[in-house]
Amino acid sequence: MKMRALMIVISLAALLTGCNEAGAGSDQGGGSAAPGSSDVEVATAIIEGDKGPVLVNVEVAETSEERQRGLMFRESLPADSGMVFIFFGGSEGGFWMKNTLIPLSIAFFDQDGEIVRILDMEPCTKEPCRTYDPEVSYYGALEVNSGAFDEWGIEEGDTFRMNQ
Repeated sequence: MKMRALMIVISLAALLTGCNEAGAGSDQGGGSAAPGSSDVEVATAIIEGDKGPVLVNVEVAETSEERQRGLMFRESLPADSGMVFIFFGGSEGGFWMKNTLIPLSIAFFDQDGEIVRILDMEPCTKEPCRTYDPEVSYYGALEVNSGAFDEWGIEEGDTFRMNQ
């Protein structure tokens, strides 16, 4: 199990070190970035569930600014897309939906890529905004359209990994 965790960390580190050098204003990500937002790396994630693997096109939020902005101000998100938030150590605490216009589901995963919690989150355009806390330690989180995990047959205990 430790070897598998090491492989996931190495894969994530390799993915994140190969970031896009494009300047602000380029349209990476198929135009899904909010106007005025910085570019983010785009990758493919694979979720292994009981119904088989699910491929998800993800934007990788790797900087503090990208993680804080998240999917704010988006009016839509393609059905097979999402945003992954990577932390290089155990994290605790929740996510909020301030200035997020679309309902989302979020899967928190541990250092082995195992999904440890899935929550549904509602848009919030004015404070106070609810915090969605998984109440477990996690190394990353994947946000997708609300209900997508159910549609894909993805549950807690399934495995998330990045495809290089």
